[in-house]
Amino acid sequence: MAGNSFGKLFKLTTYGESHGPALGGVIDGCPAGITLDLEAIQQELDRRKPGQSSIVTQRKEPDTVTFHSGIFEGITTGMSIGFVIENTNQKSHDYSHIKDSYRPSHADYVYDKKYGVRDYRGGGRSSARETACRVVAGAIARQMLKDVQIKAYVSAVGTMKLNRPYQELDLNNTETNIVRCPDSDMASKMETYIKEVRAKGDTVGGIVSCVIKHVPVGLGEPVFDKLHAELGKAMLSINAVKGFEYGSGFAGSTMYGSQHNDAFNADGTTRTNFSGGIQGGISNGMDIYFNVAFKPVATLIQKYETIDKDGNYVEMQGKGRHDPCVVPRAVPIVEAMAALVIADFWLQNKVANL
Repeated sequence: MAGNSFGKLFKLTTYGESHGPALGGVIDGCPAGITLDLEAIQQELDRRKPGQSSIVTQRKEPDTVTFHSGIFEGITTGMSIGFVIENTNQKSHDYSHIKDSYRPSHADYVYDKKYGVRDYRGGGRSSARETACRVVAGAIARQMLKDVQIKAYVSAVGTMKLNRPYQELDLNNTETNIVRCPDSDMASKMETYIKEVRAKGDTVGGIVSCVIKHVPVGLGEPVFDKLHAELGKAMLSINAVKGFEYGSGFAGSTMYGSQHNDAFNADGTTRTNFSGGIQGGISNGMDIYFNVAFKPVATLIQKYETIDKDGNYVEMQGKGRHDPCVVPRAVPIVEAMAALVIADFWLQNKVANL
């Protein structure tokens, strides 16, 4: 009942804690005969791993993935794909000061109340380190979906926001800077701002935007398993995510229907795309685009008041290695979760149309 699995046909189950021996996962439902580029999978992990730049946590983890099953000579066998990512740079003593106290806006309190026990080392299972497993599965899903293109990027850090639609951006520039913003001028400003926030011992949130191109018509189900609902669930399952909007999103609520309706072209495409590539919960072949809002990291390297397990007020100051802003490292996670959703619905369509 712990909710460690995601997906129906293409299914990922993960395990492991932030400061345990390892993280790992099992992928079920991956078809046989897919030739995998294992280096490309590792490259996706490298995009997410800690210590990759001056604006992220300085925990040094190679995040090397080792596959134990389901792949033979680089080709999927149709069996369960098991993998492990060793934790090699744990510093559990950095968290001894919170053993009996609860960090505000963390999962410490609710885990303790729900389970009666918690792994306080870096948040244990609630740590975003778990997302490394999602990146592995998402990288495999992307190689299965050869024609589908998924690109995410940082569109906002705090109040600093790109005000141009994705069509006006060269998303190939996303990986040219450590912020992962495709606009170089804005990326430079964001980097400076994140460093200023870190110097104050504070943190800041941001937005990751994502565009999915070349999705076939017909993915998604019409009632409870709508494509946008599953994308929303996937994104909201990522640590620190506080919001999800697709297509016109909240801005659509300010428009007239005459403005918002996507008129058809003769070939079934639409002249506008306020629907965000999804109508009635089903993909319509147009670009799917959405925004994912991330809150500021809850651990502050400054003094603040909280409570201990006995309800006493205590003073705390964050220690250890933490991101001042999570969005640069969240980009590959958003892409991975999008890939898992599309892969799962793609397989469901294959079954439905046998």
